[in-house]
Parts: sequence; structure tokens; C-alpha cells
Amino acid sequence: MRLLIILGAGGHTKQMLRLVELLGPGYDYHYVIADYDDLSEHKIVQPGRVHRILQPREKVRGETDSLPRVLRKLPVALSQAWRILSAARPDAVIGAGPSLQIPIALAARLRRVPVIFIETASRVESLSLTGRLIYRYRLADRFYVQWEQPLQRYPRARYAGRLL
Repeated sequence: MRLLIILGAGGHTKQMLRLVELLGPGYDYHYVIADYDDLSEHKIVQPGRVHRILQPREKVRGETDSLPRVLRKLPVALSQAWRILSAARPDAVIGAGPSLQIPIALAARLRRVPVIFIETASRVESLSLTGRLIYRYRLADRFYVQWEQPLQRYPRARYAGRLL
């Protein structure tokens, strides 16, 4: 089975690499990393092809991209996501919440590739913006939270414990 694993910077990468560690070597892994991320690729233990993508919404020095900037970047990221899915041909896409998951999830839905979304462990009470968008627009076939509290507000979510 071929899995496309979406890595984000920092905690997102750590959580997904923990999941890959739990899944073990029995899969053909492909990884998606933001084009600016120079650290995540070096943390990968299970080998697999690495794909780069423009992150539609970035936080730089505490500032978040404006909506017009995000809307300008989104078509580029969608095009890159489509090419990544064409190259990887995954059986499933799995990610833990970075904004680059949005274009990948959109392209995966269009290609009928199952999407598994895992809300980042730092979101105890509520969902991240990425989580809210994925949940609201039903961009994931499976939607997991790592804490039980969000289940009250998001009944389609599932709790299966924490990755870290």
C-alpha cells in the first residue's frame, strides 16, 4: 500500500513521523513537505520519495499571510498537489494539520483518493483553521482528534488517542 504522508514544520512533522514509526516499514511511503522547510526531510526514518509544495498559508515571525495572499497562492499549490498525486499515486493521504493539507485534500477528493486527517495534538478544545475547513467541507474520509473534548462540537470526528 502506498501512503502519501503530509509533513508540516515542527510539531506536525513530529506527529506524522511518529505515526509512520507506528505503522512500520510495510508501506511504500511518499512525503509532502512545504517548499521552504529544510528540516523535516532530514528527520524522515522510513525511506520514501519527498515531494515539495507551496504552503498556501504561512506564519512568518508571528504574522499570518493575508487572505488575498493565500488566495493568490492557492491555485499554484493546487496545481502542485495534482502533480504530486499523479506522481505518487497513493492509496491514501494522511496528514496532521498543516495548511498545505488543504490543496492536497482537494486534489485527493477529486481523484477519489481516501484522505485521513488527524487534528494536531496541540488543539485540545477546538480545531485549527485547517481542521475546521477539512471538517466543514468534508475533505477527509476519516477525521481524528487527539483529545476527547472536540468530539462534543464535531460529532463526525473520531478519537483514537494521541500520537505523542
